[in-house]
Amino acid sequence: MSDFLTGEQYELTAGPYRAVITEEGAGLRELTHDGEPLVLSYDADEPAPAAFGQLLIPWPNRVDRGRYTFDGREYQLDLSEPELDNAIHGLTRWAAWSPVEQRPDTVVLACSLHGSTGYPFRLDVQAEYRLDVESGLTVTLSAANPGTRALPYAHGMHPYITVGEPLDACTVRIPGSLYQPVDDRMIPVGGPKDVAGSEYDLRDGRVLGPQKIDIAYTGLRRGADGLARVRLAGSRRSTSFWLDGAQPWLEVYTADNVPAQSRRLGLGCEPMTGPPNAFASGVDLTRLEPGAEYRGSWGIAAG
Repeated sequence: MSDFLTGEQYELTAGPYRAVITEEGAGLRELTHDGEPLVLSYDADEPAPAAFGQLLIPWPNRVDRGRYTFDGREYQLDLSEPELDNAIHGLTRWAAWSPVEQRPDTVVLACSLHGSTGYPFRLDVQAEYRLDVESGLTVTLSAANPGTRALPYAHGMHPYITVGEPLDACTVRIPGSLYQPVDDRMIPVGGPKDVAGSEYDLRDGRVLGPQKIDIAYTGLRRGADGLARVRLAGSRRSTSFWLDGAQPWLEVYTADNVPAQSRRLGLGCEPMTGPPNAFASGVDLTRLEPGAEYRGSWGIAAG
């Protein structure tokens, strides 16, 4: 048993790659390539700041005032973002996850949610972190409904990819052709808009400069392999992030309100199965029937 605040630390290695996964929340605390950080990290004995590397289950982003209706019943989630009167980033990121499988390059951790007043459903989740000498880190999240009735489900993750220098001088390429406008409480307003001609059009890549971004993209350009890719390139090196088709949404955040030592040094790349407020709006919300499963993958690599 670990005495660290974030619990047991699961260290993975494969060639030039090294990762550290925490018992608390099954979060990605560190990821390096040849000793260079690929994500913003934090100390094992502190809570993850600004959701660094956390898994977001059973909803990513926000639920407006924590209220939603599912199958004709109304529910009230705890307001975990009280300053904006929202419920944010799900229920599992501070829970202890149990190891299911462990090898030098792989760890599988599991967590079971039992019913609560705001989410009275049973949900079993497993997160597999796997390192590969060539392709880097792959994360696969699996969710299953072991209960007796359908449940609302969405997931995401909150890594901040980095090249070790300020974003302002970096070239950023984001595959989204649509973006979702939000109000001052970060809740969607209307439907997605075309990025063409807007400040959010980074499909072909450009130097970011002082631009601030905290927005969800969709309509993601995908390759022949079905993957959408973000690339962050600095003066010395680059870091890439990919997500598969199980996540049609991607929140991008320029780390403007994180601890000062990390501010604008990483780009939040958050794969999401649905947009902000999906529990309330129903947009791309997954209905998970008893016995059903949902799975999605994403990853991070140098270059």
